[in-house]
Formats: sequence, structure tokens, C-alpha cells
Amino acid sequence: MSLAVAYSRGRSGVDAPLVTVEVHISNGLPALNLVGLSEAAVKESKDRVRGAIINSHFQFPMQRITINLAPADVPKEGGRFDLPIALGILAASGQISTLELAKYECIGELSLGGDLRSVNGVLPVALQAREANRALFLPLENAQEAALVQHAELFPAQHLLAICAHLNGQQRLPTQLTQTPSSAAHNTELDFADVQGQFRVKRALEIAATGLHNRLMLGPPGTGKSMLASRLPSILPPLTEAQALESAAIVSISDTHFNASNWLKPPYRAPHHTASAPALVGGGSNPKPGEISLAHNGLLFLDELPEFDRKVLEVLREPLETGHITISRAARQADFPARFQLIAAMNPCPCGYLGDPSGRCHCTSEQVSRYRGKISGPLLDRIDMLLEVPRVSHEVLRKGSPEGEESSASIRQRVIHARNIAIARSGKVNSKLSAAEVKQICTLTEQGHQLLEQAMNSFGLSHRAYHRILKLARTIADLAESEQIEIPHLSEAISYRKLDRQP
Repeated sequence: MSLAVAYSRGRSGVDAPLVTVEVHISNGLPALNLVGLSEAAVKESKDRVRGAIINSHFQFPMQRITINLAPADVPKEGGRFDLPIALGILAASGQISTLELAKYECIGELSLGGDLRSVNGVLPVALQAREANRALFLPLENAQEAALVQHAELFPAQHLLAICAHLNGQQRLPTQLTQTPSSAAHNTELDFADVQGQFRVKRALEIAATGLHNRLMLGPPGTGKSMLASRLPSILPPLTEAQALESAAIVSISDTHFNASNWLKPPYRAPHHTASAPALVGGGSNPKPGEISLAHNGLLFLDELPEFDRKVLEVLREPLETGHITISRAARQADFPARFQLIAAMNPCPCGYLGDPSGRCHCTSEQVSRYRGKISGPLLDRIDMLLEVPRVSHEVLRKGSPEGEESSASIRQRVIHARNIAIARSGKVNSKLSAAEVKQICTLTEQGHQLLEQAMNSFGLSHRAYHRILKLARTIADLAESEQIEIPHLSEAISYRKLDRQP
């Protein structure tokens, strides 16, 4: 009787729990039994593994083989366990070194010919393998992704034979060098200099980028709302390495193609308004991240906001406050991070031309109220800036602004400087300040308190809106390099609550 152990990793949310693959070969009629809460794709691996071992010119044991994937209460899915199962069988049958195998973790799907195929979720696996002080065997196609994990010992391979030769000391696999973060985080053709006019809107986006404040733009069609939103990533500072790894890990476990180049750039997601609630927040019998998690540490742009189903929009309320989402299903539960900046856009009425000088809007007040009523008060309460985007004159479109248009690079420098002021003061951007920190950091003069109290009473603002105005004023003061929130800073912050004054 022979026993061998190989180490691999499963998938649970953005975590990669350790899965121990135990292979026992005993006398008896030839059979292969796979136990340990494995799904259909995992159970099918025994046929792939048999073909891969035979076609790689190894001997497949004609005995009773029992394979246990432990712990049994962790669900296993996909073909990621093909490689550890094959190596476990070869080690238990004495064809490769059992002692050497214990030093490694392995993941990868096998073809019938023994070639290694890529799998999802390699980045969390590489992170956890590094923490466990074990090297990692993985498919060559996943090498670039795993190489983002600094100080991880990686051995990518194209074929099962290459890994077996490495374990037997015949030919060592080359170690994959980890990549240093790229500083070119803003290589993009989109630039704020392309937008003619709209200086107040650009100013508001600069404030939003500095403090990571949520924002809603209101304006008729063709005023540049989508154009402005698509250029907001160009003025955001690059992600830190820790933030980039968090965001990359989410992409790694999703069905989205992972692109390791320019990975420090904040993610930008713009789902269509027909997206369902599971598409937005995540879901499925085997929970996968949705758009809000794919936008983690970046931007989520919702164009035509009232056209989204109201129930879909309401699921955003909790993630906007907590920064994470929990997907619960009958069989399992998964937690995904969802700290994103919400940028939304909408028309003023169903036809989009309310208040247009041409007079082509024929929407009744009831239709306008019903249209705007699709966005609930609690959701609006979680948005810091509500701004109107007016039409730009034909003269500005034809000749451009007399002062010229400022580039994204220039705006980004101010954003980085002001954000560094906030981080040096509290260790976080202003939109993430707690209530206690707001009371300590966002202090007002007596005149400022009177102005804010008047605005609260006039607009019927909630306590949440009160704190959001203070955080926004603090960001405006940081852009002005002012230690104290002055009346102009507070007045500008109050002016961004436009929809709170709508009839």
C-alpha cells in the first residue's frame, strides 16, 4: 500500500483555501474513487488524469486508487485539481519523489496529452502559496498573472513531463521572475483636454477624484456626461501595489480576461442599464464577483441611471456604505470587496430635453416626477455631489475655450497633491472618514455652522448628507491647501446638492 500527499488551492470568494490531495493505492480490482465534496468537473478529472499519465509515458496503476480532497466541507470546482491529482498518483506509485512533492503547491488543468491548461483564480493561489512558504507549479499561460505577487517562488510549465523531471531532479524548471509594478499607469488616449468648456463640471470631477466622492450628473443628451465620466480615470492617482493586487485578484477569479500590463491603473466599469442585480453585485450557485467588485478600488459608471431597474439600484445601498458585499446561497456564502467610486448620469426628464430653449420637451410634471422617482431618496443620500451638466455654446464647440483646455496630467498632479494632504492627516481619503473623524477633522467656524444649519433646514437634508457635505468641504479645502474649512469651501460643497432642491 502507498500513500502520497499533494497540496493545491480551492476557491472561496477572493480567498484560496488550502486543499490537500491525498492519494492512496491499494490492492484490489482496478478502480479510481474521488471523494471530498467534488463537483462534476472535478469528478471528470480522473479521465483526464488517466489519459495525461498514459500519454506522458508513465504507468497508470492498475490497482484500487482512492483520492481524497481535504477538507471535505470545502467545495471543489473546475479542472484546477488535475495536476495535483496526477502528481499524487505518480508519487504514490513511486514514479516521482514523494519528499520533493511536499515542498510545492500545484494547480492546473491537464489535457489528455499531458499539456497544462490555464485556470481562473491563480493570483490568490500565488498569494496564499507565498504566505505558506511553498513554491507553486502552475500553467505557463498563468505565469504573467502570478508574477505580480512579489517574492513568490513560481515554476510555470507547459507539460506534466516537465514538472515530473523537475521533481525527480532530472531537469529543473526555470523560476518565473516576479514583475515590478509599472509606473505607466495612465497610458490612455482619453484626456480632459478633449472636452470643450464644462469648467464647473471638470472642477467637480477633480474634487470627486481627490476625495473619492460619489457623483451624479444631470443634463440633456449630448452635453458630454459619458465623455467626462470616461476620462475620470485619467486624473486618478495610480493604485498602490496592495490595492492593485486586491483588484487583480477579483479579476483573476472572474470570467473577465486578466491583463497584467498597466495593472496599477484604477479599474473602470460601465455596465449597461439592462444589467441584472446578480450581474451588478455578483451571484450564481457558485458565487462570482459582480460589477461593483470588479470596480473595487476604481470607478463604477452607471449611465442612464433611471433606466436601471429600481430593485437593481437598491442593492447598491449597502455596498456604498460598507465597502463589501456578501453573496449568500443555500450551499455556500462568499464575501467580495466593493470599495468603488460611483459616477452616475441621467437626463432631466424621460425625453431628455426639459428646459431646452427649443421647447421640444412635452413631458408633464407627473412624468418628470415618476422618472426621477425611480432613484430612491436613500440612494441619492449616499451620493455626495449632484451636479447639472449644461449645454455648451456652439461658439465654444467651434473655436474652443479662450483659456484653452487643461490636460488630464495637469489636473492629476493637483489631485495627487491634495489627496496626499488628506492621507498624511488621517491615513485615508476624506470620503472614508468615520463620524468621529469628521467631528475631529472637519471643523467649522461659527459662521460655517450657521450656514450649514440653514442649508439643512432649507433642503431637508439627512444626517448622512450632513456628514457628506463636511467631507466634501474638507476635500475642497485640501485642494485649496487650506487647514481650515472656510465659508467658500462649505458653500461650494452645499452647491453640489442640486437634486435635494428639486421640487
